Amino acid sequence: MNHEVLLDTDCAGEDWCAAYGALLGGAVAEALAVQGVRHPCEISVLLTDDAGIQEINLAQRGVAGPTDVLSFPMFELTPGVPPDRAYADPETGLIPLGDMVLSVPRAVAQGTEFGHGTQRELSYLAVHSVLHLLGYDHLDEGAEKRRMRRAEEEILARLGIARTEEHDGDQ
Repeated sequence: MNHEVLLDTDCAGEDWCAAYGALLGGAVAEALAVQGVRHPCEISVLLTDDAGIQEINLAQRGVAGPTDVLSFPMFELTPGVPPDRAYADPETGLIPLGDMVLSVPRAVAQGTEFGHGTQRELSYLAVHSVLHLLGYDHLDEGAEKRRMRRAEEEILARLGIARTEEHDGDQ
């Protein structure tokens, strides 16, 4: 499947796109495959720092403070029901699922804190965000959160990255 992951960074002097682009692209592609997405999609990914994500968090959600990942879905999708061609942009043929914003320094710190490293943490956050773009949520402590966690576990297992710590990505 030819999904498009548009990577950008807003941190001068940081080359995060080159360092993590393939990793994030692979995690996004696997998440979409496991979720049964059969049409090419586009996801914009911004790699930033805590100050950058804090600014976006405040501007878009009214929440003062940094977080690890933010997800801004383009559509209100139903979890477990992949988007069909009706959602595709007629000019590109791609389904624009939405935007993902990742704080790389926070992912580095969490990877160290949880003992599984930066690559695993970034993969988890990317998978977590893709699921949000596909309609999943975890705001309650009930069935929806468990459903999202099961989907994350399945995708991470397919990536060969078993989950070692319980982690409740912020967004």
